[in-house]
Amino acid sequence: MPEIAAGTPASDTAPVLRPAGAGDLEALVALENRLFSSDRISRRNFRQFLKSPTAVVIVADMGGGLAGYALVLFRAKTALARLYSIAVAPEFQGRGLGLSLLRAAEQAAYDHDRLFLRLEVREDNEAARHIYDRAGYKRIGRIEHYYEDGEAALRMEKRLHGGHPVTNAVPFFPQTTDFTCGPACLRMALGAFGKEEARDELSELRLWREATTIYLASGLGGCEPFGLAVAARRRGLHVEIRVSHDDFFFLASVRDEEKRRVMRLVQEDFRKEAAAMGIPVAGEPLSGRELGQRARAGTLSIVLISGYGMYRKKEPHWILVHGADDRHVIVHDPWLEPEVATGTKPVKPDAISESATDAAHLPIPFDAFERMARWGTQGVKAQILISKDPD
Repeated sequence: MPEIAAGTPASDTAPVLRPAGAGDLEALVALENRLFSSDRISRRNFRQFLKSPTAVVIVADMGGGLAGYALVLFRAKTALARLYSIAVAPEFQGRGLGLSLLRAAEQAAYDHDRLFLRLEVREDNEAARHIYDRAGYKRIGRIEHYYEDGEAALRMEKRLHGGHPVTNAVPFFPQTTDFTCGPACLRMALGAFGKEEARDELSELRLWREATTIYLASGLGGCEPFGLAVAARRRGLHVEIRVSHDDFFFLASVRDEEKRRVMRLVQEDFRKEAAAMGIPVAGEPLSGRELGQRARAGTLSIVLISGYGMYRKKEPHWILVHGADDRHVIVHDPWLEPEVATGTKPVKPDAISESATDAAHLPIPFDAFERMARWGTQGVKAQILISKDPD
């Protein structure tokens, strides 16, 4: 999914498109089970979607029965919407209802101030691909073995209003653990400059070992800007650090004094290494617009944000800024939301539910970026700017 099929007309009665409500649950489940033998949305997930503020379900109502539906998801604090599923009952196919649902999904995304609508479609579904092509969608990627039967998916996108698409060759690597967002961002930057070629969990963990603070308040330690900068410099890239304060990072939430002592010791060592390497440190972090301008000139930026702004978790998180348009900063977010957090179905029972469609090339409005690009009660800002070494 999403799939749109061709067929023959069955009736002259025109379905009414409207937002779905709780009373549509049984009809949605029945239609889903009728149309799909795999990759189905469950009753539980439909129920969650109908209640979620980050989802819209549009149904084609035939006066008591449903002829089809479209499901649109909105990623928090971004300008991105995803057409998660679209379906039309066989007896109503071939009448343009799929295209009408697609237009309604685009309107819902537009009404939520989304800049892009993205989707995946089976590579072997030529009829659906033709409809998306005619509707103005562009292919932006391919995902091997996306569907339960092993079929690949094409990732497609349409810009709904304003500006011009931002395209570049910065690869997207999702983090493989819940504590390696910084290393995943650094690997994406390394890939953009020809230093990394593919997703590699061992390389990610190796970078984490180089840059970790050892501890955080709970769980395994994250990475801080000086450690990430030193790791990038070791790999032959030009690096600049921009931080809003001189204190050590992430200590405020750590109550255990021995953990705090170890974290200070590790961060002191990172700063000594950075100084020995001649890495410049500035006290004025750049705005999203300025980071976008730097990206146009070939500089990528790993930026510390509050995870609460992206996925409602109060924890430090790193993202990669790689572009901007006239209204948005464009980022790769290495974190892919699991089913338990989003209510969306995974591709496989043990898989994550989000894909690169949700997390790569995310357009974030400048104002929203400025609010999220800080951490903790003091609003600490940190950025690592990375470019090719001029030498």
